[in-house]
Amino acid sequence: MILPGTGRGTAKGGGGGVPLRRPEVYVARRLRRTMSLPEALLWEALRGSRAGAKFRRQHPIGPYIVDFCCRATSLVIEVDGEVHGRGDLPERDADRDRFLADNGYRVWRIAAAEILHNLDSVIAAISADVAAPLHHALHGPPPRAGED
Repeated sequence: MILPGTGRGTAKGGGGGVPLRRPEVYVARRLRRTMSLPEALLWEALRGSRAGAKFRRQHPIGPYIVDFCCRATSLVIEVDGEVHGRGDLPERDADRDRFLADNGYRVWRIAAAEILHNLDSVIAAISADVAAPLHHALHGPPPRAGED
């Protein structure tokens, strides 16, 4: 049996066809190989901590696969093409954003056209956010005035 997106068979040692990872991992691997031009341009600018923090691309979070994720600052970046405004996609995106927010992530939706036309300003905004986010959810609520 060939596992989807891996080019490999099942687990060694007589696993009986049990997949090695969650199905989302295989989908994420496939998506990494087929990124759109705006996603690829943004990834080249973000990879290797060039924006000031480490980002992961096509990263599974629960049942969803987000375009880019900075776990240190709980920032998710979604690249939205023109198709995201059609049909039921706005409602699905809202459900996804709600799930991510409920799990402590901040979601930035950036238009693909914005990346293509103003990549430098997009990277500057992302770098500024990861350098000084308004609040780190992992560290609890911000201190009260005078309790710094």
